[in-house]
Amino acid sequence: MSEHSELRPDVVEAIVDVLKGGDAGGLPAGATPAEKTAAKDRYLSEFVAERSKRDRQAQAWELLLTRSYDEAPTWQRIFDDLEPGVHTELGELYDALPAGAQEEYARRYGVPSTV
Repeated sequence: MSEHSELRPDVVEAIVDVLKGGDAGGLPAGATPAEKTAAKDRYLSEFVAERSKRDRQAQAWELLLTRSYDEAPTWQRIFDDLEPGVHTELGELYDALPAGAQEEYARRYGVPSTV
């Protein structure tokens, strides 16, 4: 590779930081088109991964909160109130469950093998 076609990780990182809302004053001079493209690709990949994680978390909460409670329920109570078979779906979303729900799930059903 020529010197001009090599990606400088610090430049790519600085561009990604600006894309995330950071100060453009910290951008190094002379970013190449390849570095700009690499930064944009990395930013978009992280954005899509983060959105997917949020979607999975929302799906997990929908499965967990099937009813309203007068007082804040314990994880044990929430799991007691689940419909039969929901634990299978929750197992597929195990990594997106809140920590307390993961602990209760593991106590009842074990940690899913897909984790």
